[in-house]
Amino acid sequence: MTEHRGDARPANRLANLWDREKAAGMSEPERLIYRSNLLGSDKRITNYGGGNTSAKVMEIDPLSGETVEIMWVKGSGGDVGTIKRDGFATLYIDKLRALKTIYRGVEFEDEMVDYLPHCTFNLNPRAASIDTPLHAYVPRVHVDHMHPDAIIAIAASMNSKELTEEIFGGEIGWLPWKRPGFELGLWLGKFCEENPTARGVVLESHGLFTWGDTAEESYLTTIEIINKAIAWLEGKMSGPVFGGPKFPVLLEDQRREVAAALMPVIRGMISASEAKVGHFDDSAAVLEFVSSQDLTALAALGTSCPDHFLRTKIRPLVVDFDPSDPNIEATLAGLDGAIAEYREGYKAYYNRCRHDNSPAIRDPNAVVYLVPGVGMITFAKDKATARISGEFYVNAINVMRGSSSVSTYMGLPEQEAFDIEYWLLEEAKLQRMPKPKSLAGKVAIVTGGAGGIGAATAARLLTEGACVMLADIDAAALKDTADGLATRFTGDAVRTVEMNVTDETAVADAYARIAVEFGGVDIVVSNAGIASSAPIEETTLELWNKNMAILSTGYFLVSREAFKLLKRQKTGGSVVFVASKNGLAASPNAAAYCTAKASEIHLARCLALEGASEGIRVNVVNPDAVLRGSKIWSGEWLTQRASTYQTDKDGLEEMYRQRSMLKRSVFPEDIAEAIYFFASELSAKSTGNIINVDAGNVQAFTR
Repeated sequence: MTEHRGDARPANRLANLWDREKAAGMSEPERLIYRSNLLGSDKRITNYGGGNTSAKVMEIDPLSGETVEIMWVKGSGGDVGTIKRDGFATLYIDKLRALKTIYRGVEFEDEMVDYLPHCTFNLNPRAASIDTPLHAYVPRVHVDHMHPDAIIAIAASMNSKELTEEIFGGEIGWLPWKRPGFELGLWLGKFCEENPTARGVVLESHGLFTWGDTAEESYLTTIEIINKAIAWLEGKMSGPVFGGPKFPVLLEDQRREVAAALMPVIRGMISASEAKVGHFDDSAAVLEFVSSQDLTALAALGTSCPDHFLRTKIRPLVVDFDPSDPNIEATLAGLDGAIAEYREGYKAYYNRCRHDNSPAIRDPNAVVYLVPGVGMITFAKDKATARISGEFYVNAINVMRGSSSVSTYMGLPEQEAFDIEYWLLEEAKLQRMPKPKSLAGKVAIVTGGAGGIGAATAARLLTEGACVMLADIDAAALKDTADGLATRFTGDAVRTVEMNVTDETAVADAYARIAVEFGGVDIVVSNAGIASSAPIEETTLELWNKNMAILSTGYFLVSREAFKLLKRQKTGGSVVFVASKNGLAASPNAAAYCTAKASEIHLARCLALEGASEGIRVNVVNPDAVLRGSKIWSGEWLTQRASTYQTDKDGLEEMYRQRSMLKRSVFPEDIAEAIYFFASELSAKSTGNIINVDAGNVQAFTR
C-alpha cells in the first residue's frame, strides 16, 4: 500500500513523498537513488549540486567472491535531485576505515583525498568527493547530508549551539564550524560514538547530517528534522523581517525596464576576461530583501554555507538605485565606480587572506547584484550557472531571514571563506573542467528563428555554447522549434519572442527582453524573410512594399536596435545578414525580392563602416535554393519558381542542383555553418564581407 504521511501538513512543511510500495521492489542502491532524488526535488532541502547521500551495502567482491561492505556515496560534482546510478562513487568500507591509520593530522588532511581512489570498488570511474569520510565514519547504514534553509538559519546564528539544543534537545547534536574534509569526518565519527542515540547533527555555518538503519528511516528523519526547524522558526518570527521595508517595490513592467537598462551595461563592464550571461530574479523573497532596511548591512556579511558561498562569492554588490526617485541614468553613471570599488575590495580580500601556495586571484567581479525595489541580477559563464547562483543566493536570503529574526546572523569568517574559495582541491577541480566552447558566454538573437535556416543556425550556435533568443512571427512554429532545441540542448539556453520585424515597437521590446533574459546580446542573425515571384507588370504595389518592409526595413530595424544595445555593452559584436544570391545576381520574375535583397547587402556594407570603431562586425551570407525546411519555399513561391523554370515542384531542387557549378544541393545546415563562421572569432578580422553558399553561381561572384 502506498503511504504518504505528510498529506495533512501545514502549508510551509515538507511533504513525505516516500512511496513504500514503490520502494519495496528496489535494491538498496536503487532506494538510495530514489531517496536522493526525493530530497533534491525541493530547494528548501538542498539546492542544485548541494548536499550528498550514502548507503552502506553488502556486495560480492569481484576479486575474492566474498561478500563485503561497500559504501555508495554521491560522487564529486553530482546533484542529488537528478543523480542516477553512475553518479555515485563506490568504495570499500574496510579500506576507508584503514585510512585512519595513515592520517598525519589536520594540517595534512588534504592529502587524504589522493588515497580515496585506492578504496574504489569494482573499478568505478566516478570520483569520490571531499565529503566521503563524513559518510564513511558515521556508523549507520544510510546517511543524508543536506543544506536546508531552516537548518542553516539556525547554524548561521551567533548562538547556534544553544538554539540547536532548544529546538531538538539531545536527538540532534551540534558541531562547531570545520571545513569539510577528513578531520570533520573523524569529528562526526567521534560524535556518533559518544552519542549513540542521536539522530543527526547540525554543523555550524554549514548544514545538517541525519541517518537511519533503512533508506526510509533516513529520509523520514531528514524531513522530520527540517520540518521541526521550520515550525520553530515560524513560531519565533513575528513582525517585519530584515528591519522592515525601506524602499518601495516597483511594478513588474518597471522592474524589467530597469533590469533591461542595467544588465547590458554591467555585463559589458565585467566581461573583459570572460564573456558572461545574466539572470534576473524578482521573486517575492528577493524583493522583500532588496527593499529592506537591513539590505546593506546583511549583504556585507556575505553567505554562510560553503555551497552558497562558492556560487555567490564573498559578498554581493548592492546597486545604488532609489526606486522612490528612480533615476536610471544616474545609476548607470555610477556603475563604473561601484564595480571598480568592488574589484578593489575583492583584491584586498585576496591579499589579506592569501597563503604562499594559494592559486592566482580569479575574476574579481561580483556574481550577485542587488537592486533595491527591482530584484537580483546574477552573472556567470553560462545561463544555467547564472540561474543556479541566483537560486543559491535566494537560499542565503532565506537563511538570513530566519537567523536575523531569532538571533544575530553570522556570515562565514573571511579567512575561512577564502580558504574554501581558493582551496587547492577546489582549484584542482576547476583545472579539470573541460575547455569552454567557442561561443561560451555569448548571446545570439536569430530572426526568422522558426524556419529551416533559423532553426539550423540556432542549433549550430547552441552547439558551440551560445544562448539563443529565437524571434519569429509564427507563434506555433516558434514554440515547436524552441521545444525541440531545448530538448536537444538545454532549456536554460533557449528563449523565444514573437516578433514582426516591421513593427518598430516589437523589435525594441525584443531587445529589452533579451537584455533581461540573458543580460545583452553579442550575435545578431537577421534572417526573417519572405519570397515572391511575379513578372514586373504583375507586381502590385502591395507586393513590392511587403518585400521592402520585411527584407529591407525589417533588417534596418533589427540592426538599429542591435547597435543601440551593442554600444551600451561596449564589447563589440557580430551582425550577420542572411541575404540571397538574388541580391547579387538578378533573377527573372522576382524584381521586388531581388531588389529588397540587394538593399540588405548594401545596408550591411553601410553598417560595417559605422560599427567598425565599436568592434561591431557586419557580414552577409548569401544562400541560394535552400528548399529543405524553408518556409518561403512553400505555397505560391514554389509554384511560381517551378513555373518560371518550366519544371514541376519535384524537379525544382534537381534543377537548382544541376544549375550550380558544383552540382550539389544547399541545405540549412550549410548556411548555418557560414553564419557560425561570421559569428565566431574565426572571422574576428572580417567585416563588410559576403560568403556565397550557393554551390557555385558565376553571376553571384562578388568580384
